[in-house]
Amino acid sequence: MRTGTIARATALSGAALLALSACGGSSDDAASGSAGSTGAAASSGGAKQVNIYGTDGNMGNALGEDFQAEGSLAGMKGTTPLTKLGPEFTDRLKEVDPALKDFNYAGESYDAVMLVAMASQSAGSTDARTFGPYVNALTVGGDKCSDFAACLAIINAGRDVDYDGVSGPLSFAEAGEPAQASFGLLQFGTDNALDDSKTEFVIAGDEANAVTEAGPAPVAAGATSDKPLTIGTLLPETGNLAFLGPPEVAGVQLAINDINAAGGVLGKPITLVTGDSGDASTDTATQTVDRLLQSGVNAIVGAASSGVSLTVIDTITQAGVMQISPANTSDQFTDYADQGLYFRTAPPDTLQATALSDLILQDGNNTVGILATNDPYGTGLAENTKNNLVAGGLSEDSIQTVVYDPQAANYDAEVQQMTTFAPDGIIVIGFEESSRIIQGLNTQGVGPQR
Repeated sequence: MRTGTIARATALSGAALLALSACGGSSDDAASGSAGSTGAAASSGGAKQVNIYGTDGNMGNALGEDFQAEGSLAGMKGTTPLTKLGPEFTDRLKEVDPALKDFNYAGESYDAVMLVAMASQSAGSTDARTFGPYVNALTVGGDKCSDFAACLAIINAGRDVDYDGVSGPLSFAEAGEPAQASFGLLQFGTDNALDDSKTEFVIAGDEANAVTEAGPAPVAAGATSDKPLTIGTLLPETGNLAFLGPPEVAGVQLAINDINAAGGVLGKPITLVTGDSGDASTDTATQTVDRLLQSGVNAIVGAASSGVSLTVIDTITQAGVMQISPANTSDQFTDYADQGLYFRTAPPDTLQATALSDLILQDGNNTVGILATNDPYGTGLAENTKNNLVAGGLSEDSIQTVVYDPQAANYDAEVQQMTTFAPDGIIVIGFEESSRIIQGLNTQGVGPQR
């Protein structure tokens, strides 16, 4: 699908996106006779209605676990890279991890392993410097396939593969990242969990920006290797992104199961070496990367955090190992000097910012506050979102950005800045600390729980 703007997909409920406020707003809308109105709408007590928005770092069911009162998050909306995952895929993920509650980045993790495996098979080598040049072209042109066995048959026939992944058609640009992507517009219900019936999907980006040249020709059919392809993981088992770990880990394991069931890569099963990324406040990732490299991995899937990846990307790529992240979204990676060894199946924040700003503008917000964590993800997404909001018609003065320290003891000062600004909508771009920020807004009479 070629589009330079946001293209709306079919919602799970089949209904149009409703412009609901962050605290539901149904009774006030009915009283005013303007159902679905947002922005400066007033509640029955005369207080200003404020819409609360989140992004992929906090739009998960884990956020709701920190709120006890029913309806605390009802109506809070946000965006996350997400495609419409069918029950066949999610059921198989639950076979890997029956405790899964969310599926954020599970598809991207699955696709990351698939691309590594197909590139290695195409190149007839487990050396990342040799198979890296194959990756981009595996996502465009050629014969379409969506599972490893079918793609392997195309490779063995000497033809080009166009892998349509679980997370979408991928369509990589020259930078090794999706030129377009699917985003979920998510909303919390009265039980403080995501309401699947309100989920809607949009496409952001332009497939025309994907690479057009065919990659290197596959080597002879049936190529084998003396040693197995070894993949390491650098995913958040601990830290402020730990809620993203389970679906990512399950996605990687499911992909390896499927590949090995189809005969593996170069005649051998893939070897998996797992590792924890922690978060940017620890050196867990550095220690894990050292261990993975000593284990002889050919590719590392991760990290989830852009900030964490920036601390280890040079170590990984300079070792001649591929890094492919299922969740890095900072636009710093688009032009990073990575020796052609860094890729990501997650879209850059320039695309998420388009989806997020479109949602905010459609909800009728005339003034917007942005609370962003001080790391490459938070500040980058905040800046890109602000730019899109201005391009959409808001003035610079109508947008206020407050950057906070994710390790701070409290967020009282930042919350006070935002409540003083009194915007129509507030975006919280953060991770597990987001619940404390929203609770702080609540105590000031702002947000879902008022």
